[in-house]
Amino acid sequence: MPKGYWVSAYRTISDPEKLAAYNKMAAAAVKAAGGRTFVRDGRVVAHDAGIAERTILIEFDSFEQAVAAHESAAYQEALAVLADGVERDFRIVEGLD
Repeated sequence: MPKGYWVSAYRTISDPEKLAAYNKMAAAAVKAAGGRTFVRDGRVVAHDAGIAERTILIEFDSFEQAVAAHESAAYQEALAVLADGVERDFRIVEGLD
């Protein structure tokens, strides 16, 4: 079964306090859902239309698990705290078999 991934690239961070609160809540929600963070705040070299900002990569055992984690009450609470504190490109993608 292919794994699922959350890929998030931040375009702007307008409210670092909201982001900090979100980080704590989201980390707990991801861990509870079985997610593993592989990339967070490391160095970025952007090409084409990419932006060299904060990038996050989280792996789940399946695509369905990744979708369910995003829809979970705990993660939705974290998103509510984040609100308009950032602008980001967030995707859930299916890995290869």
